[in-house]
Amino acid sequence: MARRSRRDEPADDLSVGELIDGPTQALTPLTRPAALAAPSDADPEATRDLSGPGAAVTGEQLPQASTRGPSLSKAAADDPDRKATGQPTSAPTARARVELSRMPAAGPLYRRALLNALPGLGGRRGDGVPAVELTVGGVAVDPERLADYDRVCGFRLADRLPATFPHVMGFPLALRLITAPEFPIPLTGVVHVGNRISVHRPVTVADRLDFTTWAENLRPHDRGRQVDVVLVGSVDGEEVWRGVSTYLGRQGTPGDGERRDRGERPAPPAATARWRVEPRVGTDYARVSGDHNPIHTSKLGARLLGFPGPIAHGMWSKARCLAALESRLPEAYTVDVAFKLPVPLPGTVAFNATTSGSGWDFSLHDQRGRPHLAGTIR
Repeated sequence: MARRSRRDEPADDLSVGELIDGPTQALTPLTRPAALAAPSDADPEATRDLSGPGAAVTGEQLPQASTRGPSLSKAAADDPDRKATGQPTSAPTARARVELSRMPAAGPLYRRALLNALPGLGGRRGDGVPAVELTVGGVAVDPERLADYDRVCGFRLADRLPATFPHVMGFPLALRLITAPEFPIPLTGVVHVGNRISVHRPVTVADRLDFTTWAENLRPHDRGRQVDVVLVGSVDGEEVWRGVSTYLGRQGTPGDGERRDRGERPAPPAATARWRVEPRVGTDYARVSGDHNPIHTSKLGARLLGFPGPIAHGMWSKARCLAALESRLPEAYTVDVAFKLPVPLPGTVAFNATTSGSGWDFSLHDQRGRPHLAGTIR
């Protein structure tokens, strides 16, 4: 079916297959064996490079397994040039290093995640974090994509990258890790609950970034399990940027770990500004970030995943807050955000920012004073 031409509304005339960034094949008793045996790189989308101009594309792929996705452990074992980093994780073994020749395409990874969510196809998840780290070198900044991202998130057009933009550049690599069979939480059940970014020095459009990602610190939570996915950006061997995203995998049986604060909620701070968040924010941010999760772009997709309607990307909310403070940010800093209630599309949010020593405390609330996010800059 054709997409709606109106950009300010989610595309609800898409089929369930088309919600995941393109059509998928309906499985029948006759087509299921072929689908399970087909390599994921048979999809033409798999050859699309999302990293921008200048990135190497050699066609080199991780070894393919089944529809569940390539096994990272097998990829590491089959790679004769792999290197063990020796860095500790929540797993007892050191991480093996798997070098990819190009940034993965996000579309096939989302489709694989949807397919694995179907009964009988997903298989058993890993008990710990994958004992591998994935890396892609020499990723160039696409100036047009950067300018589009700046407009969508409210940043000024400049050659210096916003702190949140390297997250967008390296997100497909982290997504490759999250959609692997060994990852302990399925993508369809994951909730992004926190993100911490450290900018060690300004990153510009002229820099070529080497990205590395791994998972660590798998731990129980009152609603299931949490895990951290680390993404590091380096230039000429020097780490210039680091992001840590915390994901919650919700489970029916509560865990024995961290519990939510069930005390009384304090009164929200006075609003510094109020922003109207239009429906197109979901589709616009999906376009510039590559995060096409249908929970952000379609009413039908959101309902299938348990929400009454589309919600804004958490990383858009974080970027929008940083854009409001852009002229007051230092050269190097850490911005840490806890995501609370999702921002519905459309919606109105209240932004507040106050100084705290040499840094900032900021937050987003809805019109009833309920928090969407709380963050600090130090």
